[in-house]
Amino acid sequence: MYLILLSIIFPILSGVFLLIHYRTPLSGEAGTSERKTLVTLAGGFLVITALLTGVTLFTVKEGFTLFYLTKTLPIYFQVDGIGTLFSILAIIVLLCAGFFSFVYMKHEEREGRYYGFYLLVFGMLNALCFAGNLITFYLFFELLTLSSMPLVLHTGSREAVMAGLKYLFYSLCGAYAVLFGIYFLYQYTDTLTFTLNVALKDSAVAEHGSFLFLVAFVMILGFGVKAGMFPMHAWLPTAHPVAPAPASAVLSAVIVKAGILGSIRILYLFGSFFVGSWVQTTWICLTLVTVFMGSLLAYREPVLKKRLAYSTVSQLSYILFGLAVMTRKSLAGSLLHVLAHGFSKAALFLCAGAIIYKTGKTRVEEMRGIGKEMPLTMWCFTIASLGLIGIPPTGGFLSKWYLAIGSLESRIPVLDVLGPIVLLVSALLTAGYLLPLTIQGFFPGADYDYGKLEKKEPNRLMTVPILILTILSVLIGIFPGIVSSFFAMIER
Repeated sequence: MYLILLSIIFPILSGVFLLIHYRTPLSGEAGTSERKTLVTLAGGFLVITALLTGVTLFTVKEGFTLFYLTKTLPIYFQVDGIGTLFSILAIIVLLCAGFFSFVYMKHEEREGRYYGFYLLVFGMLNALCFAGNLITFYLFFELLTLSSMPLVLHTGSREAVMAGLKYLFYSLCGAYAVLFGIYFLYQYTDTLTFTLNVALKDSAVAEHGSFLFLVAFVMILGFGVKAGMFPMHAWLPTAHPVAPAPASAVLSAVIVKAGILGSIRILYLFGSFFVGSWVQTTWICLTLVTVFMGSLLAYREPVLKKRLAYSTVSQLSYILFGLAVMTRKSLAGSLLHVLAHGFSKAALFLCAGAIIYKTGKTRVEEMRGIGKEMPLTMWCFTIASLGLIGIPPTGGFLSKWYLAIGSLESRIPVLDVLGPIVLLVSALLTAGYLLPLTIQGFFPGADYDYGKLEKKEPNRLMTVPILILTILSVLIGIFPGIVSSFFAMIER
């Protein structure tokens, strides 16, 4: 059971070591040697953390209490099905983005600081996935915000600093909304431990049902801030584009899903309490507005990384929509889309990073002919885009299929039909803002100056992570039997 603790503490201590030992920028010939040592250490720490986490996921069966905040509030850890799902995503994305960083971060300063906080984030994500009760989850939910904020403001530009402060402000407001709910849940539940038995006391439901609806809604909004749900989405398209591309991949594919994981944990505690209530109806409406709005804003956005950030706003609310509908198939669709979106979006951000690193191009209109110069990168970009659109055989198709079927089976008046319609419109918009980059990239037109073409494909440390993520985004759609395991995870 102490493997859980080791998988959390090791990356945190490794990150602190790098932050202390590599406080100053690396420069000159001595800096080149130091950089090799730094990359070797960071790579080793990443791999060891991934191995420790993997062993923990598949060997630890019992939870344990680290200590007690009060006599009835333990810091408690356990491994369950939902935590395993999110942890597997985190391991794969952080490893791929981490190795991609070893090349990409050459043109950035203060690499020691970057890798230090990167490892801290890995540790906080492990703690979040292994949190066994709401108190533990809230503690590391806050620490994840604080440890990931330096990745946003890494460049130190005024834009990055303002984006980092915006990220911090929004995240703290969302966390305080969750804390508001915890105060009352502590009074009205039998336990804050994550189990599938409804934790609300029958007497509390009978006497304070209306107030508990408000508590549930405030907590949903609080976690929705991290997941970029309307109207608390504004931080996300501001923060993601200013961070280094591999950090953007981790932010968009994994860190924002802390809000998704928090929403699932709320369902653990409330169960079907607010099914059919104004809370469920309002939640569904907010997710559908976010799905459509995020896609529309991405369609109009000319900056590539910001377009991908708005896409994340939309795609995350696909997942929240499935949670809000609360049918078995919609929940399965949500869990599958956690992986489908995570792999596809991480691949897209790394592709964008490779283009920026090799060409310096950041805007959509500059991508004309890029497929001729970087064919492998653009093929991966295209396949990952098909995953977000929801084209077979990618995982995105299967997840959206389950979301639509789950919505229709819910029999919620108007919303059961409106949901699939909005998802379809959003898919068309997604095609509209991603596929033109592929078309312009591979077919620049007869007036394009082909004489200036030169191959600019990045090296293997950048292309292999992109390939792995792209392949995974397709494999989870080719092998749909994986969906059955998601049902089992819900029931564990």
